[in-house]
Amino acid sequence: MKGRNAIVYAAVRRIPRGRVATYGHIATIVGLGGLARQVGYALNALPAHSTVPWHRVVNARGGISPRSVFGAEIEQRMRLEGEGVQFNAAGRVSLAEYGWRTGQATARRGKRRTP
Repeated sequence: MKGRNAIVYAAVRRIPRGRVATYGHIATIVGLGGLARQVGYALNALPAHSTVPWHRVVNARGGISPRSVFGAEIEQRMRLEGEGVQFNAAGRVSLAEYGWRTGQATARRGKRRTP
């Protein structure tokens, strides 16, 4: 299981600042298509002060999934908001706007202005 976790962590490290990916997207990237929960288990196994940006992984609806550690959901939202990710009134992130796609440029591009 440690080898699988390391592969998940490597994929999560690729998510750019200000972007999110779903558990399912990470599962697909690492060859676990359809096994999104395995990504959740791997992230749950992270040590407390890990540098893996676990907060950039959200559920398929763009929401923050419940955690076993008290306050982790609040911490995740605060980290994402600190990176410029916005939540709607239902507490969800727009995957169309903030979702990361493999190969996407690291920096978020601003909206173009028309002259």
